[in-house]
Amino acid sequence: MRKLLYIALCLLVTLVACKQKETVKPDASESKEAKALLQGIWLDEESENVVFKVEGDTIFYPDSVSQPAFFRVISDTLVIGEQASKYPLVKQTAHVFWFQNPNGDTIRLVKSEELEDSLVFSDSHPEVLTMAEVTKHDTVISYGKERYHCYIAVNPTQNKIVSSTYDDSGVEVNNVYYDNIIRLSVFHGNTCLFGKSYQKKEFMRFVPEGFLNQAILSNAEFDHADEDGIHFNATLCTPNAASCYLVEIVVSYKGRTSMNLLEN
Repeated sequence: MRKLLYIALCLLVTLVACKQKETVKPDASESKEAKALLQGIWLDEESENVVFKVEGDTIFYPDSVSQPAFFRVISDTLVIGEQASKYPLVKQTAHVFWFQNPNGDTIRLVKSEELEDSLVFSDSHPEVLTMAEVTKHDTVISYGKERYHCYIAVNPTQNKIVSSTYDDSGVEVNNVYYDNIIRLSVFHGNTCLFGKSYQKKEFMRFVPEGFLNQAILSNAEFDHADEDGIHFNATLCTPNAASCYLVEIVVSYKGRTSMNLLEN
């Protein structure tokens, strides 16, 4: 009986090991030949501007902010990044590379033969952008016979946000930005009615997760005061885009708060 159990365990271990080896196999449909042809620096056929450099399995961009991206060529399709942006291939030789961008336009590239084209690629890591400097708003508000003092401070943090955009050729690239934190305080005389630091996760009830992941907590401003309390508007926007969510923060005269989505 022990011998049979031992044999069964050996078979089970063997099957698990085989299964684990299968999971780490490279994608059989990936074209190593196409990847080899892509190595080098590629220029726009008409303008002769540098579009990107391919080195190994990574695409590098000439600007100082776009992040390098992992790529593969599968079934005549260029697949870039973890989110697998796909670009159908139209033509590929050792010195010519044509593909379609998401708009259906054919992007025509030629391989560079000029050594100086490599100089446009910085040796340093891509720059992380800051969307706002430290800003402070100090507002005195009157409601009824009472006066209230409000402070808003917007401070950049070290929290990084990866935001997708498109370069001139229609290729999706990722830029990295520092997010902000907003400190909101309300005083009645010497009494602090309310004080809190807001990060963008505070707004996840009102903003879709996909948008929130790429958004920056941009700003907060005083809007008005009424019987419900003092109203502030917080703005969450994607970098380099007009898409924003506006969320209202209401601080009551007893220091309680509520939040509402105003618009997107």
